[in-house]
Amino acid sequence: MTTKSTTYNKITARIIIIMLTLTLTVAYIYSEYMKEEVIINLAKQDAKKTSRLVFESMYSAMQKGWDKEEIHEIIKRLNKVDDQLEIFVYRSKLVANLYGDIEHDKKVRETDLSIQKSLKGEESLDIINSELIKYYFPVVANDQCKQCHTNAQEGDVLGVININYPITELKIALKDIVKFFLFFIISFTVVVFVLLLLNFNKYLVSPIQNFIETANNIKKSSDITQRVKVDDNINEIQSMQKMFNGMLDSIEYQFYYDSLTKLKNRKSLQIDLEKSDNYLLMIINVDKFQQINNLYGDAIGDKILLEFKEKFLELLPENSTLYKLHADEFGIIAHNNTDLDAFEKVASNIICTLDKYKFSIEENNNIFINLTIGIAFGSDLLLQNADMALKLAKKDKQHYLTYNTDMISLSEYENRLAWTNKLNDAISNDKIIPLFQPIIDCKTHKIIKYEALMRIKTNCNDYIVPFHFLNISKENKLYFKLTLIMLKKTFAICRDTGVKFSLNLNKEDMINKEIVDYIIEQFKTYNFGHNISFEILESEGIEDFQEISEFIKKVKAYGATISIDDFGTGYSNFEYLMNLDFDYLKIDGSMIRNIDKDEKSQIVTKTIVDFAQRIGVKTIAEFVSSKTIYDKVKEMNIDFAQGYYLGEPSSQIEKKRNK
Repeated sequence: MTTKSTTYNKITARIIIIMLTLTLTVAYIYSEYMKEEVIINLAKQDAKKTSRLVFESMYSAMQKGWDKEEIHEIIKRLNKVDDQLEIFVYRSKLVANLYGDIEHDKKVRETDLSIQKSLKGEESLDIINSELIKYYFPVVANDQCKQCHTNAQEGDVLGVININYPITELKIALKDIVKFFLFFIISFTVVVFVLLLLNFNKYLVSPIQNFIETANNIKKSSDITQRVKVDDNINEIQSMQKMFNGMLDSIEYQFYYDSLTKLKNRKSLQIDLEKSDNYLLMIINVDKFQQINNLYGDAIGDKILLEFKEKFLELLPENSTLYKLHADEFGIIAHNNTDLDAFEKVASNIICTLDKYKFSIEENNNIFINLTIGIAFGSDLLLQNADMALKLAKKDKQHYLTYNTDMISLSEYENRLAWTNKLNDAISNDKIIPLFQPIIDCKTHKIIKYEALMRIKTNCNDYIVPFHFLNISKENKLYFKLTLIMLKKTFAICRDTGVKFSLNLNKEDMINKEIVDYIIEQFKTYNFGHNISFEILESEGIEDFQEISEFIKKVKAYGATISIDDFGTGYSNFEYLMNLDFDYLKIDGSMIRNIDKDEKSQIVTKTIVDFAQRIGVKTIAEFVSSKTIYDKVKEMNIDFAQGYYLGEPSSQIEKKRNK
């Protein structure tokens, strides 16, 4: 499951929205709480004062001996003072028992919970819908009250004064305060976060974005000579820029300079050669340097190279540059104001001055070192040509040679001659061997057979693949010998183990009488043809169709099977292919190696698989190098698979797996 990416701006905006929402929510809750608290406290104080005034008015009247009608008249007059003010007075049972009850008072005492609460001596304040205050004030008896209310004790509740009035004016004032408070909070929060966003973007996001953009440009261009430049006065950004550029400096130096001599290296030389179309180049080799290094150690070897560096710099012509190439090589380039004759004289002067140069290791112990130089000129392939001239100078024991075009044919001839000798040696000394790579059933995941692959085994127990010697073996008419060796060694293992094998044959093999006769003779004598499959290279094409068809009929008569190898790369004549009696199609590796990623490869491969299924032959996928490729191969219903993921070529096989 992939995680969705985001940006600093989005993160900042999200933080601002969350914090602003939280701030406003807290501010609103607090303002509502504050409003309720203020209303309750102010209303209670105001109502209590009003109730005391009413009580004192009534008390003064009662002291004068007024009856209840006169007291009710006072209450009516008080109610007329303010249209929005309502005053009610309710007597308790004590007063009712003494002076008679009033029906309305009795009903209220029985039904009104707030009255009942106040009759117990508790003040009660109700706020109805934040609009109306109802305050209940208990009239508590004191010593003076007992003169008239003879049945009462001090502390008894004689009645309840109920005052009702709206809180409009108080509410309006509070709303104004709350609005101002909210406006201030919102304004302050918005300003703070806008400033935060602007500064965050200016001093952090924008510099980092510029930094990343520049770094990506360097990555895309693969030009490590570029540097990050962010115009910013923030210490952290400047430190990051300095550190990154310092890292690039270090990488560039390691990439373009030799760590020992501090001279430009081979990579720098290649770049410099591309800057002009007319250079002169010499490569100077320190003869037998590897032997000196092995004998005296790396420290002595390094001292020798550093001393030669100083000597070369002394002998360097004007407008030229010294480079350090491989372990024992230096390079010098001169620009177009130096002619070839003068450059060759520089080489001659270096040889004369430093020939048999004496390097002192310790007292009475000196090393004499020779140099060899290869020279090239012009605009194309200077490095390769100078290297070729150097090798030929060493071979011919010349102090220096200048490249000419005759060296190309000589070099190719020597290379072919060397490989011919290697092949003859391999054939004579039994160095041609088969390695076996398993072919797996995609349904059972078991090995069904092995492909025999030709290799030359070196004296170091390494293996040389046919790519290096196959064409030369054909040119020197040695290829059929290689095929016979592979057949003999693979057939012998097949006879001993009963394991199935497949071998590659080209069209020359299938029309070669000696090879065909050997195959048939072996099948007749040992009856193991059913364990052999021959892979015919489709990429070579089939010109001698009749003879190849005859070969297929002969070997299939003994139970052998036929595979068309590298299917999808050859056969211009599809009709010939259809007339061949083959059993397997081996899908070319160029389509399999990227089949897990390349949709076009999947389409072509699916077409081949459908075609094979329609004509009743099995399919094999080669170059299966990973699990994802193997999974895709199985998904596409390919029958068999082969590749390094499933098994590398080896001299070992699982014996008696298939009999």
